[in-house]
Amino acid sequence: MFRSHTNGELSLKNLNEEVTLSGWVQTIRDKGFMIWVDLRDRYGITQLVLDQDRSSAQLMEEAKKLGREFVIQATGKVIERVSKNPNIPTGEIEILVEKLTILNDSQLPPFTIEDETDGGEELRMKYRYLDIRRNPVKDKLIFRHKMAQKVRNYLSDEGFIEVETPVLIKSTPEGARDFVVPSRMNPGQFYALPQSPQTFKQLLMVGGMDKYFQIVKCFRDEDLRADRQPEFTQIDCEMAFVEQEDVMNVFEGMTKTLIKDITGQEFGDFPRMTFADAMRKYGNDKPDIRFGMEFVELNELVKGKDFKIFDEAELVVGINVEGCAEYTRKQIDELVDWVKRPQVGASGMVWAKFQNDGVKTSSVNKFYNEEDLSKIIEKFGAKEGDLMLILSGNENKVRAQLSALRMELGNRLGLRKGNVFAPLWVVDFPLLEWDEDTERYHAMHHPFTSPKPEDIHLLETDPGKARANAYDMVLNGNEIGGGSIRIFDRDLQSKMFDLLGFTKEEAEAQFGFLMNAFKYGAPPHGGLAFGFDRLVAILDGNEVIRDYIAFPKNNSGRDVMIDAPASIADAQLDELELKLNLKA
Repeated sequence: MFRSHTNGELSLKNLNEEVTLSGWVQTIRDKGFMIWVDLRDRYGITQLVLDQDRSSAQLMEEAKKLGREFVIQATGKVIERVSKNPNIPTGEIEILVEKLTILNDSQLPPFTIEDETDGGEELRMKYRYLDIRRNPVKDKLIFRHKMAQKVRNYLSDEGFIEVETPVLIKSTPEGARDFVVPSRMNPGQFYALPQSPQTFKQLLMVGGMDKYFQIVKCFRDEDLRADRQPEFTQIDCEMAFVEQEDVMNVFEGMTKTLIKDITGQEFGDFPRMTFADAMRKYGNDKPDIRFGMEFVELNELVKGKDFKIFDEAELVVGINVEGCAEYTRKQIDELVDWVKRPQVGASGMVWAKFQNDGVKTSSVNKFYNEEDLSKIIEKFGAKEGDLMLILSGNENKVRAQLSALRMELGNRLGLRKGNVFAPLWVVDFPLLEWDEDTERYHAMHHPFTSPKPEDIHLLETDPGKARANAYDMVLNGNEIGGGSIRIFDRDLQSKMFDLLGFTKEEAEAQFGFLMNAFKYGAPPHGGLAFGFDRLVAILDGNEVIRDYIAFPKNNSGRDVMIDAPASIADAQLDELELKLNLKA
């Protein structure tokens, strides 16, 4: 037996017990006549003590050989500490060591294994197995485990069945690039890794499983960011014989339960917002409603005043930043530079102030007199002390630019607090998006999303106006889940494929298996998938998902710990009948 107890459980109630502990050496303090060793495992830290009056000379010499991160076993008696440490659960006791065994030595780690480490992110990712020993990472992985258990318990209690679906599937268009896997036994043919189990969960509904869920790995070959990884985890769910309200009620209930269990906060019915209102008020379909700064459109007030930038713009729109009229010119210029960055893409920014002394001024006083400014300020609903920031240009682009500015100001002003939660449903999405480059429609969600029943007739006359029977759950400005009621009628699904530009042959090749299944009595069904990594991070007060994943990739999609992706041997390429054609 390597240990009788963990390093986080002993206390004064264990006084005089003989115990055996194992773990990693956190620190060593050698005073010559006395040696203290902090021994760490994932449960905590226990202090070991040796002294020349009570410990043999041989034991003292053994202890002097110890280094940081050595793996050791220690047997001894639990005694009361003279100098207690109230900051740790074991701080009232220590172990008077009687036997010490070095199980494995360690090189000096490349960074300190402390809560506040001296290791940069790339270095810690290279030695991720060391980083996991640190409390901030360890605790996040434990938090993720607890979240997964709560999800499984909730859905199981609701009658859902957990079913595993294949990882090696066929490539189907779902919005992102597929990761593909060559088949040795079928030369020239490839599997794809699933972007989601979408078609399989629909087939499970045809199979009568009624309520399915799975905490499942999904794969998308797309550009990365703080809340995105090439492989990620979904809580994937589907239900048969349901309408939109049925699905939303179940998963609103699950989210309420998670938030309450984890934070103690309780919510009534989640507010709902249409896609059109979200875009009009916030410039994106996942608005953070923890703070205001709703968009204010100004076209009717600012055009026709000989200010060319506004006169030629499709949309002039702004936000009111409460209490920021005291911003200096330097601070405002910094915001102008921020919106002009390539990542945002604005050509400039106009500002107006309603100063604390009642004076109204702007960066365009040359074109707008005091009466004009008064009308603009009134339109914003501003009060003394407020600052208004205005962008203009192409409607879609300027909304996205102002949305980015609003979120940036929310961060700078401390309005996006991690311990405050604001859930929201966004509904009534467009069914289709028109792509100017390809001159064809694309599914806003996926090809199996049903239109609103009352909008089905628009597929014949004006497809772009049809709304999807779809819904997204938003939390703190992040989409944490999305789903829809599915098409289960063969004729309607064929019509959808036609609108998306599939030929009959392409639709058959890509989705013939699903269409064939629909011939055998498909029930009405719908579902939802949560981004589990993102949900875990947000409920823990963060937005960066990387630390909640045991072995994440960096922003280039590389695992720097195992150095993947990597080249494969020529023999493997020959076996797969593949030849590389790398571009210079």
